[in-house]
Amino acid sequence: MDKLKMMSRDVVGGNVQKIAALFPQCVTERLDKDSKPELAIDFDKLRAELSNEVLDEGEERYQFTWPDKRAASRLANERTTMTLRPDRASSVDFDATQNLYIEGDNLDVLKVLRETYLGKVKMIYIDPPYNTGNEFVYNDDFAGSYVGFLESCKMYDENGNLQFDPKANNESNGRFHTDWLNMMYPRLKVARDLLSTDGVIFISIDDNEVENLRKICDEIFGSQNFVAQLIWERAFAPKNDAKYVSNSHDYVVIYAKKIDTFSIGRLPRTAEADARYSNPDNDPRGVWQSDNLTVKSYTASCDYPITTPSGRVVEPPAGRCWSLSKKAFFERLQDNRIWFGADGDGVPRIKRFLSELKHDGMTPTSILFYKEVGHSQEGSQEVNKLLEAGVFDGPKPVRLLMRLLTLANLDDNSIVLDFFSGSASMGHALMKYNAENEKHCKFVLVQLPEVTDDKARKAGYNTICEIGEERIRRAGKKVKEEAGVMGQDLDIGFRVLKLDSSNMEDVYYTPDNFDANNLFTLADNIKTDRTSEDLLFQVMLDLGIELSATIRSEELGGRNVWNVDNGYLMACFDRDVNEATITEIAKQKPVYFVMRDASAANDNVLDNFDQLFANYSPDTTCKIL
Repeated sequence: MDKLKMMSRDVVGGNVQKIAALFPQCVTERLDKDSKPELAIDFDKLRAELSNEVLDEGEERYQFTWPDKRAASRLANERTTMTLRPDRASSVDFDATQNLYIEGDNLDVLKVLRETYLGKVKMIYIDPPYNTGNEFVYNDDFAGSYVGFLESCKMYDENGNLQFDPKANNESNGRFHTDWLNMMYPRLKVARDLLSTDGVIFISIDDNEVENLRKICDEIFGSQNFVAQLIWERAFAPKNDAKYVSNSHDYVVIYAKKIDTFSIGRLPRTAEADARYSNPDNDPRGVWQSDNLTVKSYTASCDYPITTPSGRVVEPPAGRCWSLSKKAFFERLQDNRIWFGADGDGVPRIKRFLSELKHDGMTPTSILFYKEVGHSQEGSQEVNKLLEAGVFDGPKPVRLLMRLLTLANLDDNSIVLDFFSGSASMGHALMKYNAENEKHCKFVLVQLPEVTDDKARKAGYNTICEIGEERIRRAGKKVKEEAGVMGQDLDIGFRVLKLDSSNMEDVYYTPDNFDANNLFTLADNIKTDRTSEDLLFQVMLDLGIELSATIRSEELGGRNVWNVDNGYLMACFDRDVNEATITEIAKQKPVYFVMRDASAANDNVLDNFDQLFANYSPDTTCKIL
């Protein structure tokens, strides 16, 4: 049996293999940090293969850069051994729900999810820190260069004390934009891997960093995949105490994974839009509206006189022509598609029938008016009403997020990811969206368990995660109640998972670092505080099984066996696993079977193991921890 790797996807190693397949002459060997040989790329040779002219170090070129950019990029590719541990007590309908709520630093969580959700997420929405001068919670480690930066900028006084706190990230900080970019860059880079081919990401932002956000998104997602920059009217009244201009808007930046495969969702038609259509001539094709028949792009063949039914001769205005050739015009005239007004004396216009529109809905516009999608105060009021207290600042209104869900053009079982979930507005919005559209889309929410302020703690919420989880509980009940019959099968539950260190002892990953004197103390490579369900979720991550998959615990041959996704994975982490248990598992023909190393009851079990699976389930892949 093979041993599970129990760590995140090796992105760099995968990229090296791809380059090696294309340019084998550019591959060499080197010693890694453990003095073991590994493949590496000779970039001088690779550059020579890709271009006749190679840019020299320091040569001018178009690029967007900042201090520690390379470190931020490497951070996205670094592997992690961290895992996710289930918390049944905080969950709702743990065994049946398809929704996930994950507590932990979102960069580590994204890396942990990368193997399982690679190319599976239809929509990502994030509302990251806007970099308004407040302290960052997400301070990734670029320690060496950071200290060097402080020293070079003489931020210490003669006694070695900091003149001010640069991590407060106010505008006097020389790293004001750098810190924010280093926080965002690796997270967006990993997030892109999770998007499906037809997937799309929406990012809320304000004026402070919108320019820089666009630049890093152009680099990560490709400028050709830019969809739109929406303007959200977040305020409904001007601030008279504004220094210059009362700012009433924020932005939502949209990028597709591949613009050619992404299709924007259409908005439902409004009564106002339908009112523009009528049928004054009782055309059997139904209601229509007339459209201008002239265009600016002049073509001589489309410049001709037209005689109206009243006998008046009309010609296109100067510098314009008709949009139809003379032949095409008369074809449409015969088909009753030209309108000259009720008296037959008007300038000809072409009839556009409502029944012949290419799309059922309306094309979205770049401005999100608060009357249609809500304003910032509405978002706060929603949380305050649900939780009966003002415990969270600046949540986005549900109506705004529902509009973005519509634009994402979700399929029935699409996955929606929000890795700056805050008060869990997206979870609330998606449940409401599912109820109104009879869909079964699933959310994955990620939030760092930040300590709350005094007001929230007095209300009983010690972390932002506690606020988010409680909001989903209450919002789910409310949405289901309001949906009535339509909400009978609505999923309002969620599995809570918490980011933690690996379930495995260090010897599991670096056995060469331990000598014979330590072997007896390391007889078990699993940490003593971890449960069998903890192990199960790390195995699911390793094998790429969605964390929302169905999970059953059953007894086979006197031992507890986990059944995941209706037999796709079966796992037994008990000690003294007997032949009866192995036989019963093999008879169910799972795709994967996993057990602990050296957990067999005796040598007979080991001797007969391969034969049992060969007899009952030869296609099962067996692995050990």
